[in-house]
Amino acid sequence: MNKIKLMFLMLASLVLAASCSDDDPNDIINTNNNTNASYTMSLQSETPEWQIDWSNNQERPNWTEPDASLYENWTILKVQIEDELKPYVSDGDLMALFVNNEIRALTGPAVPVSGGQITGKFLMKAYGNETGSETVNMSLKYYCQKLNHIFTLSDNISLNSDVTTGIDEVFIPEFTYGSAKYPVQKTVGVEPLLTKVGITPVSGNIAGAFVGNECRGTVTLSTSGSTPLHIYGCKAGESVTLKYYDAAKGALYNIPSAVAM
Repeated sequence: MNKIKLMFLMLASLVLAASCSDDDPNDIINTNNNTNASYTMSLQSETPEWQIDWSNNQERPNWTEPDASLYENWTILKVQIEDELKPYVSDGDLMALFVNNEIRALTGPAVPVSGGQITGKFLMKAYGNETGSETVNMSLKYYCQKLNHIFTLSDNISLNSDVTTGIDEVFIPEFTYGSAKYPVQKTVGVEPLLTKVGITPVSGNIAGAFVGNECRGTVTLSTSGSTPLHIYGCKAGESVTLKYYDAAKGALYNIPSAVAM
């Protein structure tokens, strides 16, 4: 996805920018046929709780720490896990940095000095011999033990040594955009899809993308009238159903085949 970038300000600057239960009721009370598409509507008193299932089936990687004696330079990188993945962080997680497929840093989640809950922060010392004029392929990989999922963000960048990342500023790479489970991704505007079938979008309501009964993205409509919904796909060509819940009416709308991945 061209607009997604990941930034490292360390050995680099890499800038890479919900299974859910289907809460649809069984009683369809209205069907609307529009010139361009159709939808079904049913009553539902409670707001649905849609969430992407990030669990995967990848094995724990056998990454090993780099030999510091082989490198001339090093820098510090502190990574914070994005909110979507924070509930799954555990002491069995790993964060690794690779340059041209060579591991340059490896660490687990940081633990507060006072002890207690595992944090969603990873503090790592990364090694290298490159200069700022060299362009290399760099990847930041996050293994989440609870999800059995290795998230990867990578890009070709020019290295800049002696620069720390995430120390004086917050560095939160969006690993969901580097999901191994959902490699095909697409962003669509919610309001045009609703308007197209005659549904009036209202800010504060929620919309979700589904493939079958599996949630592939969810968003709350903004007051701007232009809300992007990021959809996560397993493969190209998947047919996506758009669901929209109108809280004031207690109505759940389903628009089948609203989007194709």
